[in-house]
Amino acid sequence: MHDREQPDPEESVREAVERSRSGAPAVGAVVRDRFSSDEVFQRIVAAADEEITSGSRELFFSALAAGFAITITFLLYVSLYASTGGDPVLSALLYPLGFIYIIIGRYQLYTENTLPPVALTIERIASVPALLRNWGVVLAGNFTGGALGAAALAWGGVFSPEAATAAVSISQKGVATGWWPLFSKAAFAGLVVAGVVWVEYAARDTISRLAVVYLAFLAIPLGGLFHSVVSFTELMYLVFVGEGALLAGLWGFVLPVLLGNTIGGVLLVTVVNYFQTTEHRLESARFEGADRQLSADEWLFGRFAGRSYVPLIDTADAPRAQDAEFNLLVPIANPRTETQLVELACRIVGEREDAAVHVVHVVQTPERSPRGYGAEQRRQIVAESNELLEDARETARRHDVTCETSTVVSHRSFEEIFDIAERENADRVLMSWGDNRLWASGRAERPLSELTRSLPCDFLVLDGDDLDASRILLPTAGGPNCELSADVTHALQASVGSEVTLLHVVDGPDDRDAGEQFLADWAADHDLEDAVRVVDDSGDVERAIGRNAADHTLVVIGATEEGLLSRLATDSLHYDVIEEVDVPILFAERASDRSLRDRLFGR
Repeated sequence: MHDREQPDPEESVREAVERSRSGAPAVGAVVRDRFSSDEVFQRIVAAADEEITSGSRELFFSALAAGFAITITFLLYVSLYASTGGDPVLSALLYPLGFIYIIIGRYQLYTENTLPPVALTIERIASVPALLRNWGVVLAGNFTGGALGAAALAWGGVFSPEAATAAVSISQKGVATGWWPLFSKAAFAGLVVAGVVWVEYAARDTISRLAVVYLAFLAIPLGGLFHSVVSFTELMYLVFVGEGALLAGLWGFVLPVLLGNTIGGVLLVTVVNYFQTTEHRLESARFEGADRQLSADEWLFGRFAGRSYVPLIDTADAPRAQDAEFNLLVPIANPRTETQLVELACRIVGEREDAAVHVVHVVQTPERSPRGYGAEQRRQIVAESNELLEDARETARRHDVTCETSTVVSHRSFEEIFDIAERENADRVLMSWGDNRLWASGRAERPLSELTRSLPCDFLVLDGDDLDASRILLPTAGGPNCELSADVTHALQASVGSEVTLLHVVDGPDDRDAGEQFLADWAADHDLEDAVRVVDDSGDVERAIGRNAADHTLVVIGATEEGLLSRLATDSLHYDVIEEVDVPILFAERASDRSLRDRLFGR
């Protein structure tokens, strides 16, 4: 009897690493050097899942590099065409080189994206808006790179006189082709490219991928087919050398090629290959497979960035809190140490009719491995979290406030807060700032630039643990953020009986009368007439707040024009002088449609 053959340790490690990173098979289940159609689909979904949630900047510049690489294809094809007297075979020998750079180098090419992100969208893991956003950014990058490459070829003296003449002749031949033949030929080119992507994910080594890419893309010039990015580069070359019209070329040449590539890739490859897979196609393709599928509304009208990275666990199941007129969301990282945050939330909504508090325990995972969180471990996490959240429910019962609790397990923290707020239709978010809190890891997470474009709702961020709302200092200079501060202060005054001091800073003694009138009017407009009113004529807002904060137990302050999130992102939440005052601070920022520039750098 022979001993059972032991697996190659190197292969085992490689398989474990690939699965831990993407959740997709590293080797075939039956024949190790071949994948089933389901396994190929899983590998495509795993890769697309990473790409479709990439930031616009990463997508654009990767697509820009791909567009410029296409210039190499145009350059070599034209040069060989000129040097071989137009021989159709010899001219095409180096045509695939630009595409080899793109695919082996993992750049973003539009015609490649007719398969992976479409597969996600068909499976309802990503929304239609997410797909269109991906296509738009990649296409813009490809065309920008192609235009830059065409400009370099037209004005850089790269071509010999013979090659320059050949470039114009080849480009004009494409422009002169009719709409329908362009579309039909481009559809077959789209089939070729999307087919290459499918076969590439079925290949196990770079040599195999290289051979497939070379032979497949060689078919485009030999078959007289058209590729949208190459066609755009050819058109821009004509425009730059004064031999073509931009708008006419876009309508009559680039558009039919673009549509043909899209239809050919989506219908002839993606849809056909999708229907040859089985119902087990998502069995191990990142996290919980088919359980992550979006609802019909989310799929058709989901938020612009999509929702591909849904949490591994989200126990919120149509909570009753969503039916409340006002829903205050309280995301917490540690139920043991953030009970005072729940206490503050209950006090804020205590005097409201039909208000609810939704406490969400966000458990952040260090890795994205689906194997790391099996069914049993997920049950343990949820059970332990539910037990820890009992203190929050008890706090809400003590204040007679409607309260829902849920647990979210995710590899994100900062970004997850925004997703939770949108999913739960929150009117306001209240959370803590400080070490080991949810904000603390936000500065290292990629999507900050996208998240800060607009807040999904009002945000309150508390810095401090020993919460005492008996004496509140409320600095104000007017504006929506100060209005939110006033609303929170009024709620605390009604529920706790807080003593409130309003502070307004003016530039000098000559402005004191105007400052006092402003403060009186502002107090009346915000139901704070009984508050103590202080006008400081030093002109130094930070020092004035610092001096007055020492006599109070809580400072409630609206975010400056710089924006609350920009301070969170740069770890500069406080004014310097306030950092020296040992008083909890509650920062407030209204939801707004300010631009990214305004939110990050101020107006």
